[in-house]
Amino acid sequence: MQKDVKTLFDAVARDYDRQRRQLIPCFDDFYGMALALVETKARSPLILDLGAGTGLFSGMVLQKHPDARLTLVDLSEKMLEGARERFGGNPNVRYVVADYMHFLTGAESYDFIVSSLSIHHLPHPAKRELFAAVHRALAPGGAFVNADQVAGNTPAADAYYRRRWLEAIGSSGLSQSAIDASIERRSVDINAKLGDQVAWMEQAGFADADCMYKYLDFGVFYGRKE
Repeated sequence: MQKDVKTLFDAVARDYDRQRRQLIPCFDDFYGMALALVETKARSPLILDLGAGTGLFSGMVLQKHPDARLTLVDLSEKMLEGARERFGGNPNVRYVVADYMHFLTGAESYDFIVSSLSIHHLPHPAKRELFAAVHRALAPGGAFVNADQVAGNTPAADAYYRRRWLEAIGSSGLSQSAIDASIERRSVDINAKLGDQVAWMEQAGFADADCMYKYLDFGVFYGRKE
């Protein structure tokens, strides 16, 4: 599964940022809420971005916290090449090509661990393991912010989400080839229900675990390590 995901995202790396707004109907609110949750008084917080891709979300975080020290982890070297272009020679940003579950083993402590549109690619047992690993890798008082996809509670809800998404991208101005490629990428998605994701975060030890924003099958999750 991971290899399939890597191949699909390698293929779209060059156009990924440009297309992201067109592929996410709630782009501004979705990323806006995720960014709002990365709130700290620390001057140089340590922040880890899991499945960072081209660094789109990390770029927003760095604008909000210019002195943050960021580690971007992704399976796709080509996606991280986009991040290197985005951040230039910023010495506070480092790049790691790796499976982030493996990277988290023995990782240093972070003030924030963030992720956007990545964890839904994992099978559900791996999601639960990842949430536990994230909790371990956070410093006390640190927080996890995950902007990701959400499964509906029923097949009818999932069908409605998909219909609304297809309508939105169909009228977004994207080329048919870009639409077809996006549909293919979503064929490997393994979305989890909102309630399950919150429960897994609570089981991992997070306090105040909740979904702070939801629009159809896009949700922003938050949890704090006490």
